[in-house]
Amino acid sequence: MTSPLFRTKQVEQSIRDTEEPEHALRKSLSALDLTVFGVGVIIGTGIFVLTGTVAKDNAGPATALAFVVAGVVCALAALCYAEFASTVPVAGSAYTFSYASLGELPAWIIGWDLVLEFALGTAVVAVGWSGYIQSLMDNAGWQMPAALGSREGSDVFGFDILAAVLVLVLTGILVLGMKLSARVTSLVVAIKVTVVLVVIIAGAFFITKDNYDPFIPDSKPVPAGESLNSPLIQLMFGWAPSNFGVMGIFTAASVVFFAFIGFDIVATAAEETKNPQRDMPRGILGSLFICTVLYVLVSLVVTGMQHYSELSVDAPLADAFKATGHPWFAGFISFGAAVGLTTVCMILLLGQTRVFFAMSRDGLLPRFFSRVHPRFRTPHRPTILLGVVIAILAGFTPLNELAALVNIGTLFAFVIVAISVVILRRTRPDLHRAFRTPWVPVLPIVSVAASLWLMLNLPAETWVRFGIWMAIGIVVYFLYSRTHSRLARGQGTEPGAPVGPSGPDTR
Repeated sequence: MTSPLFRTKQVEQSIRDTEEPEHALRKSLSALDLTVFGVGVIIGTGIFVLTGTVAKDNAGPATALAFVVAGVVCALAALCYAEFASTVPVAGSAYTFSYASLGELPAWIIGWDLVLEFALGTAVVAVGWSGYIQSLMDNAGWQMPAALGSREGSDVFGFDILAAVLVLVLTGILVLGMKLSARVTSLVVAIKVTVVLVVIIAGAFFITKDNYDPFIPDSKPVPAGESLNSPLIQLMFGWAPSNFGVMGIFTAASVVFFAFIGFDIVATAAEETKNPQRDMPRGILGSLFICTVLYVLVSLVVTGMQHYSELSVDAPLADAFKATGHPWFAGFISFGAAVGLTTVCMILLLGQTRVFFAMSRDGLLPRFFSRVHPRFRTPHRPTILLGVVIAILAGFTPLNELAALVNIGTLFAFVIVAISVVILRRTRPDLHRAFRTPWVPVLPIVSVAASLWLMLNLPAETWVRFGIWMAIGIVVYFLYSRTHSRLARGQGTEPGAPVGPSGPDTR
């Protein structure tokens, strides 16, 4: 394309940018570190909360199949991410991939989208973590003073200090280095997975087979609504998703998709991986497989312990154990949820800072933020900036209604990455690809269709908010980024420039 809006950044140039001393990140992560990061961010509120919601309202015991469907949609996208992350091992994930294939404006749009997705995700999880901590404190007989942001005093003071402090502490850990972050994450993920395994193993002894009858409850159509809270597909086609039945499983899948958000963040750490060509596919696909198996097992256990119609919405796992006469597990599960959300929050913050750093290094955001710390080799400036902003956001803002924006942002990124794989295969067939997405272009096309289907099941109100954020991003691009881009200033490789035979991706 000849338009400057669609100028692409050569893969070789992206690689060279990572070798500039003042902009280079330290390579310290292994395949195990990446897998731990993936598991750490995926296992969060979804496995502890959403299971009860979708079982009671949409799929019954067949919630396990809904997790499988959502996992398949993510797996399709994961195969595309794995090819890109191993071929273009540069910070920025979907932003960097689209810059190399679709062009600058699409890259800016997806980068802007990821900034929103990760910021809201971090803030939402921090608030959820605060709630679990306060619940544990209440169980121990100690209530936080209202002045410090207790749930009872939140309406008066309006600031959740626990959520804000969590974000600030994790910001400090990320500044100190990726290896420290990986060690903290490994410890916390070990605790979290242990809790999940205890739930599965202990809960298996309390399963009553009659609770699985029927495994797929009879379908109950939901009347089409006209509210912005209705799924977009209702307003467009007058079709409403079904509760229960086979279609209820797909409706449930669009809800439990939130439980899988995060595996794509593994791709943002490609530049800090020792052997990205080998380890990125292992980390992305491995973490997704592990979490899908755990989700399916947990949903089977909880719907077997208690009839789906009686499951609680707020704490289905804990309440299922209470219903079987084992209340001790309730506190144990709450502890696991609180510990688990710590890593989710940290890795979401990690993903956002890496995208922001990559956009800054390309000149689309101020280059001031692209310098790394001279000792820790981390992007400390964007990490501190975003950490403070998100801490304030998490402290002041009730974000439950905005959580769906995280879903739509992730699905939009999936669509862009799948399209980018097809385009880069055609425009740069010479690139060495350590991992190749199978069945191109069929699999990427199926990935796009599956992601769009789940997006259509999100509320129309979410689409409106997403559109407003994207419109703001377009304005910022034309007022600043378009003219400050390194490609615009002739500091990058333009389309059509000769590509040398050397370099890490041309073998």
